[in-house]
This record gives sequence, C-alpha cells and structure tokens, in this order.
Amino acid sequence: MPIINFTLNNLPHYNMHSIFDLESKLMLSTLLIICLFLLRFYMTKITSSSIYLVDFACYKPPDTQKCTKEFMIKKAEKSGYFSEEVLEFMKKVFGKAGLGDSTYLSEAYLAKVANPCIEESRREMRLSVFGSIDILLAKTGVRCEDIGIVVANCCIYNTMPSLSSMIVNRYKLRDDIISYNLVGMGCSAGLMAIGLAEQLLKVHDNTYALVVSAESITENCYLGDDRSKFLTNCLFRVGGAAILLSNRRSDRHNSKYSLLHTVHTNEAHSDLSYNCIIREEDTAGLTGISVTKHLFKAASAVVEANVTALGNPLLPLPEKLKYLTNYIIRIFFNFPAYIPNYSVAVNHFLPHVGGKPVLDELQKNLGFDETVMEASRMTLYRFGNTSSSSVWYELAYAEAKGRVKKGDRVWQMAFGSGFKCSSVVWRAITEVGYDEANPWAGEIDGFPVHVDYDDGPLPFFESSK
Repeated sequence: MPIINFTLNNLPHYNMHSIFDLESKLMLSTLLIICLFLLRFYMTKITSSSIYLVDFACYKPPDTQKCTKEFMIKKAEKSGYFSEEVLEFMKKVFGKAGLGDSTYLSEAYLAKVANPCIEESRREMRLSVFGSIDILLAKTGVRCEDIGIVVANCCIYNTMPSLSSMIVNRYKLRDDIISYNLVGMGCSAGLMAIGLAEQLLKVHDNTYALVVSAESITENCYLGDDRSKFLTNCLFRVGGAAILLSNRRSDRHNSKYSLLHTVHTNEAHSDLSYNCIIREEDTAGLTGISVTKHLFKAASAVVEANVTALGNPLLPLPEKLKYLTNYIIRIFFNFPAYIPNYSVAVNHFLPHVGGKPVLDELQKNLGFDETVMEASRMTLYRFGNTSSSSVWYELAYAEAKGRVKKGDRVWQMAFGSGFKCSSVVWRAITEVGYDEANPWAGEIDGFPVHVDYDDGPLPFFESSK
C-alpha cells in the first residue's frame, strides 16, 4: 500500500502579506463608505436646519393710485352708499388712525364709477403679487426652476384657481412644486406662511421657498352703515410682498438674514377671541368684516401668550431670572408684574401696523421707546394697513435708514383674526445695504415725519345704533 507523504510542503502556499493587504483594503473601503455616509447625513442636517432669508421685495403702486384722506371722504360722499353718521365716523377715524395722504387705493375705486368685480380683484392681485415677485427675482437672480416651494397667503381674497396656482402658472414653475395657499387667516398669515415654509425646508433639501403675502381690497369694500364693518374701509390699502428663503449652504454668504425663531399662538378656542374679527352680513344683507370692541382684550391675551412663549428662547438669562423672581413674589404679595426688557434681546421690533391705537398698546405693554416704534408708525403713515405684508415694509424702512447691522436681531410680530399672533426673529448675516428696489427709495430722507392726531375718545368701537 502506498504511503502518502503528508508534510507541510504538500500544502498550498499562501502569501500571508497578501491576505493582510486584502483585509486592510476591505476595511479601508468600508470605513470610507461609512465616512461618506456620515458626511452626507451631516451635510443634510446642516442644510435642513439652517434657513436663510436671501432677500425680499415689496410692491409699490404707481403714483396714480395715491389717495388723500380728503379724496376718500369726498368719494364716499358722492357714492351715495353711506349715511351722514357713517361719513362722520370716517372723518373721526382718519383723524386718529395714523394714516397719511400718500397711501394707495385699488384702481377699481379711483374710476368715476367704481366696479369692484372679480376681474378687477384679479388685476389688483396680478399687479401687487407679480410686481413684488418680479422685483425679487431680478434682485436675487434665482431661476424659477430652482424654486421648490411656494406658500401664498391672502386673507379675504379666495379665487379659483388659487393665488398659489396663479403664481405657478405665471412663472411656469416646475411640475413637482410644493404649493400651499393660506386664506381666511388674517394679518398674521404672512408670518405663519414663514413658519410653514420653515417646516417644509427642513424636510426638502437644497431648495428655495417663495413666500408671497398680499391682500385684495377691491371686492371687500363695505357699502353699509354698520360702523364696526366700515372700519376696514378706512385702514386697509394696496400692498404686497415676496420673500425668498433657502436651505442651501451656498446661500449663506449672499443672504441678508438667518432664521432664528418662529412662534405661533392661537386663541381661537376662546369665543371672545374668535368673534372679535369676523366676516358676516349686516341687517341689510351686506357683507363686511366686523371689528368689535373686544379686539384689544383679545389682542392683549394672544400677544401676551406669544411673547411669553418667545421669551424662553429669546431672552438672556438675567431677564429670565428677573421674571421668575417677580412671578414667585406675586404668588404671595400684591406686586406689579415685571415686563422683561426685550430691547436687550432684539435690535429691531416690527409689529403689524393694525392702527395707531394698536401700536400704542404694544409700545406701552412691551416698554419700547419711540425710536423702536418708528418703522411701524411711518409704515402706517406712508402705506396704511397692507395686512400681512406690512411687516416687510417696516423691515424695508429699517434697511433704507441703514440701521440693520451685522448680527442685529429683528423681531417681526403680526396678529389677526382667529385670534392669532405670530413672531419671527431673524439675525442679520451682514450689514444690509440700501438698494433702489426698496419701496422707500427716493423718499426715505423725508422720514420720520411728525403726525398730528385728533384729541378725544377713540371712535373705533362705538356702537352703530
């Protein structure tokens, strides 16, 4: 029987160095793949968590649409729609509301015979919305195909197709565009739209969000004798704004602001808040927006809740401790409430310009001085109440004055029917320069102006009968 000589020399020969080299290469390749995956994940998180305000634009109607308070009174007298009592109310409101003589009225009411029809409303929207978007695209150079999100808001005007669809159609935005149209949400809807865009940008990478805020007054002029509904005729004017947001890291160096905080508060569960601003028919069947005497109480409650919620992320620690100490003392003693000093946390406060009485209450309750309130009061005087877009005319004012410096914090606040309040806080990435597309261009040196107000009690919420 043959004997098999089984020795080590009979085994196959393996190069141990080759084995180790192969394992090393596999380990390095695996490690590289893991690193690339983690890098991609990190970049995605950075992109989705950092949101920039690239730029914004406000619509400025032509001078042919400017109207003085005297012109509006005479127009109302000649129309034959209003009683002497309502016309007298109109004059009182104009004396106390804080509007100047250069605000803009809808074209439909400048004609000899007013024709507030659907087509005129669409025309007003096309002018203000497309006008502001055209300016914004020209300023930023962003291509329409790079816009992935559109959020449009307009409180009363609710057309079909929607305002957001009008924008998509006009600019031929891509077919996978994410679009939302907010209606019936009052003057706070513009900042709520910013909050919605923020949430969308957190889950859709490397894209732009176009936010458009406007209001149509063409179809919403009240033609009856209920003073609570007639108030909107006196305060609201033509205006609109377009805002471009981005979550692209490459836009950090060519953007104006970064988004710090958004806080939204809703008091619609309260019947008093819910009913203080409501669209309804009067006894003659004419539709209008009722503004009741409970507005200030509702506004105070929702603003207090919003400011309290914003104070936690915004206020520095010393102010928080002062507030907490005061709160504890008030549990046991009759002691005045401590109002935190928000001026140590923000450089610019820009509240919605609902009217002079509203601005007065905010100034008193938050403790800001006249310098801080200047942008709001001058916006009310120059442009009137442009609804949700008013906070952008205010920011444009601060920019035109050269007051926004690098690192400054800008607090925008808006409130409206529901009753709701929204706050958005930005940080200036750079010192914001002045440009000719600013709605205050060519006239900013004439501001601020002194505004004379009539003395006496406010007529705003007097009973009609």
